Amino acid sequence: MERVLRKLFYLFVISTVINFSAFAQDVFMPYEPQPNEVIFNQSTYYYNDFDPMVTTNSAGANYPGLRGANQLIIYTPAFGYRTNTNEFGTEAIITGDTVSALSGADSLIPPNGIVISGHGRAKKWINENVMVGSKISIDTEKKTITSYITSDTFLYGARERIKEVQDMMYYYVQNQQGYSQRKTIQNIERAKDYIEKAQKDSENSQSYASKAIEYADNAMSTVIPYKQNELKGVWVRPTYHNIEEIQSVLDRIAAAGINNVFLETYYHGQTIFPSRTMSEYGFIKQNPEYAGFDPLKIWIVEAHRRGIKVHVWFESFYVGNKPPENNPLYILAQKPEWANYQKRNANSDTIPYSISEHNGYFIDPANPEVQKFLCDLISEIINRYKPDGINLDYIRYPQSLAPTFSNYDMSNWGYTKFAREDFMRMYGKDPVDISIDEPLWYHWKLYRAGKVTEFVSKVGKLARDNDIQITAVIFPNIQMAYDTKLQDWKTWSYNDYVDGFTPLLLTCDDNTAMNLMGNVLRNKAPATKLYAGLFVTFMNGANSDLIKQIHAARKYGLSGLIIFDYAHLNDNYVSTLTQSIFKPLDREIYYRGARRVRK
Repeated sequence: MERVLRKLFYLFVISTVINFSAFAQDVFMPYEPQPNEVIFNQSTYYYNDFDPMVTTNSAGANYPGLRGANQLIIYTPAFGYRTNTNEFGTEAIITGDTVSALSGADSLIPPNGIVISGHGRAKKWINENVMVGSKISIDTEKKTITSYITSDTFLYGARERIKEVQDMMYYYVQNQQGYSQRKTIQNIERAKDYIEKAQKDSENSQSYASKAIEYADNAMSTVIPYKQNELKGVWVRPTYHNIEEIQSVLDRIAAAGINNVFLETYYHGQTIFPSRTMSEYGFIKQNPEYAGFDPLKIWIVEAHRRGIKVHVWFESFYVGNKPPENNPLYILAQKPEWANYQKRNANSDTIPYSISEHNGYFIDPANPEVQKFLCDLISEIINRYKPDGINLDYIRYPQSLAPTFSNYDMSNWGYTKFAREDFMRMYGKDPVDISIDEPLWYHWKLYRAGKVTEFVSKVGKLARDNDIQITAVIFPNIQMAYDTKLQDWKTWSYNDYVDGFTPLLLTCDDNTAMNLMGNVLRNKAPATKLYAGLFVTFMNGANSDLIKQIHAARKYGLSGLIIFDYAHLNDNYVSTLTQSIFKPLDREIYYRGARRVRK
């Protein structure tokens, strides 16, 4: 029987390879330069796998999208709707034989194309050799991908950018009274002039096309108008150690037009402020990096002086990536019984970490002691500092594989001593002995997701009782959030446990971002506000990628947007945002009711 199964498996793999080869040959014809076309760059890289499975790419078994470290993976429509990858790589979306968009993670796979996805060294190759408009050729025998940057590549990029700006401009002309388009039109006309020059002079087409893209980018920087009463936020890790540094950062944030700061206050299992709660539980009283002063107090006081609100960014069930055995005052060194476990290591004597999440350690949402500790800590923050909001992050279990993978149940988390015994009392069976095809598996998932929801409801009440806004970082794909992280955010919304969501849009591609925004909008209650969490700056995406995602958020009527994160918000991004999006244009006209106001 085993021999028969093995033979069937080999036949399946061989047929899949043949199907991919046919797909590649049908979609990716050998590249042939057109007359007068100049090749500026040609680069080849070996790919590791296509449409990976645990059986074909064991190196990626523990990672989202089954993409392993330093790997280059090809995803075709046969893999599914999207790549399911995480934010630590980069991706190129290819339609036909042309790169139509660049993304960061979890890209939509086009029905008539593919996505190439790279991590580590492969990510570096994509970043250096692939751009929108690149021509892509695949050799399935040699397992190589070749990218060509040609004179047509730059023209393609320029034309696409102009078209995008014109479409955006038309939207605001139709939907915003008093919209000013003068600067945008001026830059579009300059871009068109350079395209015309590039078409006439192939030898200098790269230079002319690059100038066309530059002016098209200038046009895009001014196409989105300023919007009042919109949350414009940024997540900040406060790596500043005196009042002067904090004041300087807040001055820059205010000058950028940002009106809300999401300040990382409890992270890696430590607080930035000297905490009585942490001390009472026997943990490190304050992150040693901030010893000697109270940065949280300074941030709130100085931000309020500048009209900026402060939300405490609170990493709930994640407690860092330092091994407990080497850090005696670490939470899990003091409370090893709080540790979270996977099914595969449920009976291990060693506390496990999540390989796909910075080798991070997590504590158990089902344990009432864990919930009490976190609620005590949040109560201390609320009572001592009166922040404007609490932003719950890592409000979930560690990430598992998707249910479509054979070892899905083994990668699941929550198999702690407390949870197993509690569930067994309720249902008469140890969860370790439950397989995913049993009816009890549904109840085991519901039990764990319910524990996270229970904690959210407690924090929500704490915040509401103190007139503080409560928001939660969520993963926008609702089914994936539930299946792989046991995050039931739809229930939080419809039970009014939170005021708003700050979903992670882990992509540079605006179409993918729009799809994710739409997913949340379709599944949340009308009263729950939605703020787009944009990762373009963290992924070092283009200014145009950031602008297009902001445009998508505006079209959907979201309540605001938050940029991740301040450390990656360089002057180039700030300059783009302050052209118009975060600051009004000179003499721009706005309307408040029937009264016209000139700025």
